[in-house]
Amino acid sequence: MSGADPGSRARRQQLLRVRGRSVAWVPPLLLLVAIAVVDWNTSGEFRVISWIVLVPGIAAAICGVRGTAAFAVLALLAYIEVDASWPHQDQTGLPDFILVAMGGALATLACAVRVREERRMLHMRDVADTTRRTVLRPLPTPWGGLDHAAVYLAADSEARVGGDFYDIQPGPHGTRVLLGDVQGKGLPAVAAAAALLGTFRESAYHEASLTVVAERLEVRMGRHRQYVTDLGEDLDGDPARGVERFATAVLVAFPPPGAPAGHIEVVNFGHEPPLVAGPRGVRVLPPGDGLPLGLSALAGSGAGVPPVRRVPLAADETLLLVTDGVTEARDADGVFFPLHDRVTQAVTTDPTTAHPHRLVELIREGTLHHTPHMADDTTIFAVRAGGAALQGRGELRDKPPPPRRG
Repeated sequence: MSGADPGSRARRQQLLRVRGRSVAWVPPLLLLVAIAVVDWNTSGEFRVISWIVLVPGIAAAICGVRGTAAFAVLALLAYIEVDASWPHQDQTGLPDFILVAMGGALATLACAVRVREERRMLHMRDVADTTRRTVLRPLPTPWGGLDHAAVYLAADSEARVGGDFYDIQPGPHGTRVLLGDVQGKGLPAVAAAAALLGTFRESAYHEASLTVVAERLEVRMGRHRQYVTDLGEDLDGDPARGVERFATAVLVAFPPPGAPAGHIEVVNFGHEPPLVAGPRGVRVLPPGDGLPLGLSALAGSGAGVPPVRRVPLAADETLLLVTDGVTEARDADGVFFPLHDRVTQAVTTDPTTAHPHRLVELIREGTLHHTPHMADDTTIFAVRAGGAALQGRGELRDKPPPPRRG
């Protein structure tokens, strides 16, 4: 039972409750009564009372330790009473008594192990959820003058967190947005993502220049790699590989209230270029021509960070950013998920699909239906200028957010 799934445990407990009260005791009790009644109404040549050993076994799977122990004792007492009611020559005797007694004891022990492992798994899930909320903090809606929606699906369902990261940081110089994907998986990728997010949250608030924010992210990735190297820990868990960790990312800056609207600034660290969806269609932003975070040293001393690109973004358009869990999702035939075509078709059919919540839900459902197995962490993140930001610029919001589907 060491691999018990906390989700399946919760579903099992829900099924065994009626009006908030546990009825887990009903199945083993019914089985005990049924065995006793059947044995009472059979001939001496076909005794089934020894089957009562199944009762504590069933209880061990669905009841607590005390309940299982109670059924073990009850099964033993029922065995003694029913067997004693038969003539001496038809009694099953001491061997089956020992079988029922030992079966009850082993069932109680198994239940104790099951409960302990379930509690351990629940604790691990709480730790994973806390880690996830620390790395991927909950964001108010709207936040920093932006309407937004996000879906994060970890490839490791038990870890519930991986190397994908995203955040929004409002500040006096505008609202900055970051989405990225750390190379690799597991806790080392989570540690790198946490380091980058910590730097982003500080520099995006204090620095007026987006270039400086990008530089700080690059420096932070290099410092993190050096730190892990100095600890003597390989970045990918295999000392023979010696692979240096890096992260692709997209850094976006929305203008502060009072500044000229209708544009954003984008720095792309080798990430998949974002999409812009709106009533006038779907377009792809310029591809990232820079190296991922942590690899600038490969381009020489004068390389620096990727350039800041100024791109138009209307008030009714949504910026869609995804990680390679979407763009590299394949179906059973190896065909990649058609992200651009799917968004274009949906927005053409219904322009309100471009709202962040509906757009994220569209891509989530499409990706999950397209690929039979999530091979990589998947993040879908959509942002657009919200009502607070537009009012600050003397504009009107195009329409209220539609209800989220599903």
